Amino acid sequence: MRIMPRLEPYLPLMSNFGRPILVVLLAALAALLPGMEPAGVARAAQAAHGIAMHGEPDLPPTFQHFPYVNPEAPKGGRLAFAVPGTFDSLNPFIVRGVPFLAVRGYVVESLLARSYDEPFSLYGLLAETVETDDARTYATFTLNPAARFSDGRPVTADDVIFSWQLLRDKGRPNHRTYYAKVTKAVRLGDRAVRFEFGDGGDRELPLILGLMPILAKHAVDPNTFENTSLTPLLGSGPYRVAEVKPGERVSLRRDPNYWGRDLPVNRGQWNFDEVRYDYYRDANTQFEAFKKGLVDIRPERDPGRWHTAYDFPAVRDGRVVKETFVSRHPHGMLAFVFNTRRPIFADVRVREALGLLFDFEWVNRNFFYNLYARTGSFFQGSELAALGRPADAAERALLARYPGAVREDVLEGTWGPPTTDGSGRDRDTLRRALTLLEQAGWTLRDGRLRHRETDRPFTFEILVVTKDQERLALAYARDLNRAGIKAEIRVADAVQFERRRQDFDFDMIQYEWSSSLSPGNEQSFYWSSRAADEPGSRNYMGVKSEAIDGLIETMLAARSRADFVTAVRALDRVLMSGFYVVPLFHPPRQWVARWSQIEHPQTTSLFGYLPETWWQQPHTQ
Repeated sequence: MRIMPRLEPYLPLMSNFGRPILVVLLAALAALLPGMEPAGVARAAQAAHGIAMHGEPDLPPTFQHFPYVNPEAPKGGRLAFAVPGTFDSLNPFIVRGVPFLAVRGYVVESLLARSYDEPFSLYGLLAETVETDDARTYATFTLNPAARFSDGRPVTADDVIFSWQLLRDKGRPNHRTYYAKVTKAVRLGDRAVRFEFGDGGDRELPLILGLMPILAKHAVDPNTFENTSLTPLLGSGPYRVAEVKPGERVSLRRDPNYWGRDLPVNRGQWNFDEVRYDYYRDANTQFEAFKKGLVDIRPERDPGRWHTAYDFPAVRDGRVVKETFVSRHPHGMLAFVFNTRRPIFADVRVREALGLLFDFEWVNRNFFYNLYARTGSFFQGSELAALGRPADAAERALLARYPGAVREDVLEGTWGPPTTDGSGRDRDTLRRALTLLEQAGWTLRDGRLRHRETDRPFTFEILVVTKDQERLALAYARDLNRAGIKAEIRVADAVQFERRRQDFDFDMIQYEWSSSLSPGNEQSFYWSSRAADEPGSRNYMGVKSEAIDGLIETMLAARSRADFVTAVRALDRVLMSGFYVVPLFHPPRQWVARWSQIEHPQTTSLFGYLPETWWQQPHTQ
């Protein structure tokens, strides 16, 4: 609460001498009135055990473990995962190559660790404390004196600054974008680093720096860092890379001397002696490996398989358990993505028309046993979603800065993905699509859609990498053909697909953007104008929008949860109004099958199931 509000307008007019006196007097008065503080007087920054994006972290400094773990979970055994595709690099922090992603977290740690029971809160890991001011113009991290890399050498301030510089200059585009916002890094002795952010404006930066992967300065050559390599990175995490079979397998083994095993953020986690990732070329082979016991946990994304294929002996006799988990964070956006860098997709009416032609109801019934739900929002299923929700006064005021950026039906909450009769021949959606295409200059003649001026046929390529993607693309191509549009399906191997995706060398791909209850700087990596020209970013649609850029800045600067939610909903409306994707679907729950010797905590996190909290029954080792 502020006091003496009538004096605030006069503070800028006071002399350099008078203003400090008034501030001191107000501060003294505030000290006499508990719960009150003067305008313009910031609270002194203090080092803390954790930090939240908005407000304070839920857990106190004395917490012993996260609420979604079993702190008494036994250690030992092996956990085997199946991964689709292949890999050619053990460095997930660079653009080149197809990386083995589990290096992050298992091998290479960050300064702070995320709680998966809160929208966005971090607690001490390599850094035992974090300090920032009210405006978040800086962040100081003090390292835990026990922190060690797996070779026994201590983690120091020099390693932290080295990692920041290396990833800022040579890391993935998201790292370069985030870490370039730091104006200065100051070494405060062997165990502390202060990052300064200038005038602030991005309140997420202290948390972004808290999640920065910390690499060993003495073990990384900056000159070769950007090259793909199968040489393991030296980390400080609970596991080391123990075995690498190029393109086939990576095995991680738990470090018996792991320095952080007793930290509250680690208690009840990292329970397996070995974690193995086996790579498979297609989903059917993955599933057969699971049925044979070569894979221990199988997250299932195919409702058809979940509904019909889990009737093998190990399920019937209880050796394999099917379970569903409830995730309370946004479902994200799985979609066919238009590359608007291509002239054929430059017109929003064309993109909207092609979205109308996807027959979700037919696909859901014939492929997925009606087990999927349709996606419409980029933050589906959460308070951040604008779908079906009329904009309130605060949101309308924010969007007024960007005239024309949001359609009226999206603003009113009446727009939604089209609904068909499920026949695969819905005439109403076809008629609406052809009307939009006609307005955009495309005419249906002799069964083919052609441009009125150039007579060029409407044809494009859908690039896919898996059998499931191919099946869905073929169904969509059938829908498009009804409007005279020819979609060629091109199947690429994993390496070729990744290269073309990173270079934006495609017409349309299928992609899924994940989301959370606290979207932040990654939104710039997904949708900003700058990211549209950065190979390796996730702005695959190539959108460049002043409204999107401005709303991302507003979101990052929000001080309250209410203002934050307003900004994210406004961003959601702009993205929906642009029809940059054909939204697909999401499972209403997480479907997971496991062999019964693998167990998990009774409490599920806000984000759903977490394999790092699971364990193997001791008698099965």
